[in-house]
Amino acid sequence: MSEFQLFRKKPVIIRAARWLTNGDHPEDYAEDASPYYRREKEGAVVRFYRHHVPGERLCQHCRVQMHSHGWIDTKEGGHIVCPGDWIITGVAGERYPCKPDIFDATYELVPESAA
Repeated sequence: MSEFQLFRKKPVIIRAARWLTNGDHPEDYAEDASPYYRREKEGAVVRFYRHHVPGERLCQHCRVQMHSHGWIDTKEGGHIVCPGDWIITGVAGERYPCKPDIFDATYELVPESAA
C-alpha cells in the first residue's frame, strides 16, 4: 500500500475573468468570433445554458435560478457556469470555471510589474 505524499502546486501564472452574465467574458465578442455569436449576443467563451430546466429550478451550487447560468465547453465535456464563477485560461489555453472560494484559496493577484 502506498503512502500519501505532499505536493505544492507549481507557481504558474494564469489568466482569469469573473463571469457574471452572458457576454461579459473579455473574449466573448472578439473580432475572430463567429458571426453567430455576435448576432445572437451569445458569448463565444461562456454560452447560454440550454439544458431543459423545469420551472424556476435553483442551482444546487449557488442557489440562483438556472436561467441565469452559462455553459462552457471543456476537455471534460463541459460545465455549468454560475454567476460569479471565475473563468480560468490554463497554461495550454484550455478554459474552465472555478468557484470563487476555490479561486481565492488557490490564486493571488499578480502585480502588473511581475507579469
